[in-house]
Amino acid sequence: MNGIVYKSTGSWYTVKTESGEFLECRIKGKFRMKGIKSTNPIAVGDYVEYDLDETSDAVTGVITTIHDRKNYIVRKSVNLSKQLHIIASNIDRLFILVTINNPITTTSFIDRLLVTAEAYGIEAIIVFNKVDTFNEETLDEQLFLQHVYTEIGYQCIRVSASEGKGLDKLKDLMRDKVSMFTGHSGVGKSTLVNALEPSLNLKTKQISDQHQQGQHTTTFAEMFDLSFGARIIDTPGIRGFGIVEMEKQEIGGYFPEFFALRDKCKFNNCLHKEEPHCAIKEALDNDEIFWSRYKSYTQILEGDEEHYRSDIYADGRNQEE
Repeated sequence: MNGIVYKSTGSWYTVKTESGEFLECRIKGKFRMKGIKSTNPIAVGDYVEYDLDETSDAVTGVITTIHDRKNYIVRKSVNLSKQLHIIASNIDRLFILVTINNPITTTSFIDRLLVTAEAYGIEAIIVFNKVDTFNEETLDEQLFLQHVYTEIGYQCIRVSASEGKGLDKLKDLMRDKVSMFTGHSGVGKSTLVNALEPSLNLKTKQISDQHQQGQHTTTFAEMFDLSFGARIIDTPGIRGFGIVEMEKQEIGGYFPEFFALRDKCKFNNCLHKEEPHCAIKEALDNDEIFWSRYKSYTQILEGDEEHYRSDIYADGRNQEE
């Protein structure tokens, strides 16, 4: 029997069956012995085969097969740095929720998510949330960030869950797709999902005034069916995002503006660091590439740790300025 994993708690998996019912399933131990380096061999969004568990008094299932994934979003495991954690799989669109100061979303964090989406062939859309809270300064910062990513070619939208601004456009982008919302804790993922589908009534919390950081309200990734013909994967907030499974030579190819110029570099294996006649460095000097993007590239290239949080804005200013 076939189904789709809608929720993972680490030991049990909620599977939606072909008949539309939900069944709690576990996995056989052999999945953990196949050399899978991820801490979670099964992720939300996986297509699986299962059998009913004849040994259980309750109606439960045992997952026997995981079908091939078309893509997935992966990050370093928080506690086991040498292992990976698959956040979700089989995603059509990744919506990166960005807030300017409530809490601060850095360009480094945005770029790492964008690079991962490019690497796995997932369309990424940047959602500037809480636009109703902007003053003149934060509005200027948001519009500049929107300019940066629009120039590169990414679609950006502005929304406010509390005022309903931009929700219709967001729904249009989600319809008939499996979408994933991601971002720092406190950027309003669950609040936004509630605004799109009030009947879900997902838990939300306020931002910590002392640290301007969100508190985790979503503990596990979970997929929901929405009334307007969409599926959304709500994920726990993440503070840092480490790039994994990438060779240094390929990282530049996941920056679209770098990729467009790489054939103009003198050396085919140019890493855009100290090499002579580098088209990317020349474009940077001519203000044709944004400084924040090059900064993110070098951080990824140097293998900065997962919890690194950049203190550089898109135009090169320090946040303390």
